[in-house]
Amino acid sequence: MSHEQRGDTGFAQAFALALHPLVVSTVDARLEACKTRFRRVEDFVVGAETAGRAVLHIEIGLLHGRTDANKIRLADAVLTLIAAHVKPVDGVTVHSSVEIPTLDVSYRSR
Repeated sequence: MSHEQRGDTGFAQAFALALHPLVVSTVDARLEACKTRFRRVEDFVVGAETAGRAVLHIEIGLLHGRTDANKIRLADAVLTLIAAHVKPVDGVTVHSSVEIPTLDVSYRSR
C-alpha cells in the first residue's frame, strides 16, 4: 500500500463503504451496526525486513452466534476486497490479514 493510500481519507471511506455491505451480506449483520476505524502504524517489522513492506490488518468484532464457517467466509471475502482496493506499488509487498473475534458478552453500543 502506498504512503498516499495509507494517508488518503478518500481511500479509507471508499474501503469502509465497500466493507460494510460485505459484512451485512456475509454474516447477516445490520448496516447501522457497522463501524470502521483506521489506525495508522508507523513502526513495524515483517520478518527481518524494515523497508519495502506494508501491513494491513483488519479486525471485525461480531456479536456471539456467528459460526466459525461464517467467520471464515467473511475473512476470505475481506481479503478479496483488500486485493481489489489496494493497488500494487513497485518495491512494496503488502501483508494482509483478517481476524474475526467474537465480542465479549459485555459489549454494548448506542
